[in-house]
Amino acid sequence: MNVKINTKEKFHVISVVETVFSANMTEYLRKSFDEVTQNPVKHIILNLSEVKEIDPDMAGFIAEQQQLANEEGRSFVVCGMQPGVKELFEKEDLLDLINHTPTESEAWDIVQMEEIERELLDGEDE
Repeated sequence: MNVKINTKEKFHVISVVETVFSANMTEYLRKSFDEVTQNPVKHIILNLSEVKEIDPDMAGFIAEQQQLANEEGRSFVVCGMQPGVKELFEKEDLLDLINHTPTESEAWDIVQMEEIERELLDGEDE
């Protein structure tokens, strides 16, 4: 599986450089997620702009990762979904379960807004 991981100050951008995102790539993606979340920077943006087709099992895995990120108090945003990929998420009733944006730039904004929100909420607990 061909992916690029670009680490920014507040998040990692994992870009899938494949046109077909199949279920047999799940374990590799899981390892990539595990590696980046072991760092102080735990937020992830998954860029799917090059992906034209996605396996339903992979879509389910991405939805599971969204739930896990929410439980762990970190951001996870999927960006750049092509029409065929977005259609599969809709067909599988998963689109509403994931945080997604059209562009990577918008995903950056969401991660930063969620970070501010977490800081404000943590401040209220004190």
